[in-house]
Amino acid sequence: MLVTLSIRDIVLIDRLDLDFAAGMSVLTGETGAGKSILLDSLSLALGARGDADLVREGASQGQVTAVFDVNGQHPVRTFLRENDVDDDGDVILRRIQTSDGRTRAFVNDQPVSAGLLRQAGGLLVEIHGQHDDRALVDPESHRALIDEFGGLTGDAEKVASAHGAFKSAEKAVIEHERRIETARSEADYLRSSADELRTLKPQPGEEEDLAARRTDMMQVEKIAGDLNEAFETLNGTASPIPELASLLRRLERKSDQVPQLLAQPVRTLAEALDQLEETRSGLESALRETEFDPRELESVEERLFALRAASRKYSVPVDELEALCQRMSADLADLDAGEDKLSALVEAAEKARAAYDRAAASLSARRAKAAKALEKAVEVELPDLKLERARFIVEMSADPAMRARTGIDQLEFHVQTNPGTRAGPMMKVASGGELSRFLLALKVSLADKGSAPTLVFDEIDTGVGGAVAEAIGVRLARLAGNVQVLTVTHAPQVAARAGGHFLIAKEATQPDRVATRVKQIDADHRSEEIARMLAGSVITEEARAAARRLLTAAE
Repeated sequence: MLVTLSIRDIVLIDRLDLDFAAGMSVLTGETGAGKSILLDSLSLALGARGDADLVREGASQGQVTAVFDVNGQHPVRTFLRENDVDDDGDVILRRIQTSDGRTRAFVNDQPVSAGLLRQAGGLLVEIHGQHDDRALVDPESHRALIDEFGGLTGDAEKVASAHGAFKSAEKAVIEHERRIETARSEADYLRSSADELRTLKPQPGEEEDLAARRTDMMQVEKIAGDLNEAFETLNGTASPIPELASLLRRLERKSDQVPQLLAQPVRTLAEALDQLEETRSGLESALRETEFDPRELESVEERLFALRAASRKYSVPVDELEALCQRMSADLADLDAGEDKLSALVEAAEKARAAYDRAAASLSARRAKAAKALEKAVEVELPDLKLERARFIVEMSADPAMRARTGIDQLEFHVQTNPGTRAGPMMKVASGGELSRFLLALKVSLADKGSAPTLVFDEIDTGVGGAVAEAIGVRLARLAGNVQVLTVTHAPQVAARAGGHFLIAKEATQPDRVATRVKQIDADHRSEEIARMLAGSVITEEARAAARRLLTAAE
């Protein structure tokens, strides 16, 4: 429910803080005191369209904050969580209107769009008035209200689930038919391509391995000639090693004769021969390492070029050729076995459609009963509201071929204001006062079903008095047993039924300026205000006595 409304610099309101309680509260005051400003301010906080003219003269901006106390299971909390808005504690809606026409919206001090604020506000407050075009007059909400009234929400959810299942089954049929048709039109191409790729047998990572192997072999091929030439120089018929070895032996035999001359050369020559022999052995080993069949390089290149050619042909990376082959094979399998699979999918879709049709037909029948029950409940309320010759009608039509998520029914609330006149939608047929009373009868009949936790009624008693005003007051008080009710009224019979009473008045703040003031009044002041509502500008003792009687009767 709404617990606090704070207004700053809106039209004639400079600063206002109001605390509301559960049950029924009324707002009264002289015509022009500012009651409409109060409702415009609340509407602004709930996401209504902003207007620079709302900002108080001389102020750069106005601000309205509405604080709501709702339980943890209320739909608004789910809505806020789904939109990443913190929902701990009270729900606080705030709107800033600047004098240049711009607005800013906040929920729990988090900036949000005006649209999100409007959706959150719609879950918390319903405003009903003679010129209101929201809440119960929206035909889109009528089906849901019938479901709430008849306890059919669970049935409606089952229909929605069945609708989703049958739509998914239909989609599977359509997709499979499209796939078969595509495969059929490309069957020859698919078959030859799949055969080619199966013959090629591409493997993931194969291109990289082949390219690395080819690079290695090409590098080896470049140095193999130099290695072989070096080895032949040291190991062939022209090798200097035998001649040097023979020379070393001759010098060794002579070294004993002149050791001081030959010892060093003999030792150095021996070491050189050892190095040459080690070099020859190393070259021989390297040649063995570089030995490969030239046909292997040719084979690697042929394989690599074949894979890359297939990659270009099918416009996919080499590593995806295997997956492409599998998809082509699957498409061909679908083509070959497609009719059987399609028959199974069609059968499943037919079963899902039949299940939906049964659930929707059952829901439609129960909706028809609930619609009749709601018609009777509303019409019980109409005589006391001076609508005894009027009729409330739930216009309902069912089209089994429609198959919507909400079922097969179209529902709209119609009224007939007088016998012999044509019935039609409430918004078009009922006058302002009649519409307000029809809405009140509806809200009373629906009680707390499908209702926001706070209901605001704006002068729905306009143009009526006496017994009708009393009947309106009784019904508003009855509603207040389930939800919070705020009522702007000129009817003393309605005001007497309230638990809380706020008086709205203008007050001069400067010689040339006035401000709207709102204060909650106690029992004595209530009696005087109701007497004013009865008598007008001059309050008589008879009016005071009548006011006391109204308050006593209400108690």
